[in-house]
Amino acid sequence: AATAPRIPSTRLALHHFDTSYSLHLGALWPSVRAGLLCEQKYGALLNNFAAADHVPQELELLDATDFVFEASQKAKQWQQGAAVEEVARGCQEGSGDGRTVTQAEMMTQAETSPLLSASISSKIKCYTFPRGDITRFRPARPDGLGLLDYYLMDAASLLPVLALNVQPDDFVLDLCAAPGGKTLALLQTGFCGHLAANDVSISRTKRLYEILHSYVPREVRDTVSVTSYDGRDWDQVKGGTFHKVLVDVPCTTDRHSAMEDDNNIFHKRRTKERQMLPMLQLQLLMAGILAAKPGGEVVYSTCSLSPLQNECVVE
Repeated sequence: AATAPRIPSTRLALHHFDTSYSLHLGALWPSVRAGLLCEQKYGALLNNFAAADHVPQELELLDATDFVFEASQKAKQWQQGAAVEEVARGCQEGSGDGRTVTQAEMMTQAETSPLLSASISSKIKCYTFPRGDITRFRPARPDGLGLLDYYLMDAASLLPVLALNVQPDDFVLDLCAAPGGKTLALLQTGFCGHLAANDVSISRTKRLYEILHSYVPREVRDTVSVTSYDGRDWDQVKGGTFHKVLVDVPCTTDRHSAMEDDNNIFHKRRTKERQMLPMLQLQLLMAGILAAKPGGEVVYSTCSLSPLQNECVVE
């Protein structure tokens, strides 16, 4: 053991990914692998609580764009096109009153179609640079009250928050909240009647407090309760009380595992912990479901490509 060569955790992780993900993703794996090993690009999540109206213009001058707005526009175009096609198909069968349906009427019907009812929150704005552009954002700056103007995060981390689709006055639970990027994004919607942010790690919870104090005014922080319970036991604390629950579970954090030896879950001392991840994830998801009100909604998310940690847990 003393003389055996030490294999870096990153190499173990990449070997594991090559073995399992090449089977799962097939021909897509080489490009996904390249993406995992590329320098990480960040998005700038605008802080709606800061007096920073100049920031969007500043970022757009650097050729950054709000990917949330762009995605919502593309979604509307697609939905509108689908709705027009549906209405047109109905019109071919006759308007029902013997008259011809005009294009304007078709557009009106399409725009009021249920397909358009699920809209992405317009209050969340996150700027990213174009594909291939690895420009770095400047560090965030404080406004007159000391609140920072934007939060740098992996833009993909916003997707679970958008999927949660928080509505006005919803009671929201972020079950595994630290270090706090998704918690901050949930607050940016302006819709949380109350937000419970929980994480089992006390040290990581301190980081969450720091983010709240750096980005959120006191009157909004008062609507947030930060706790350090074991998320698996949450239903014993407050079961059946939340409209929306985000369960962003601990996972193999694939990019970190492939790039960073520090705190790498593929370290040999963490083998048992890694093998138990799907069971932990399942227990957290069950607790999240039990924490939701009847008719509530739960979003389960990871930052791993592993089917064992995603589809298999949900099934």
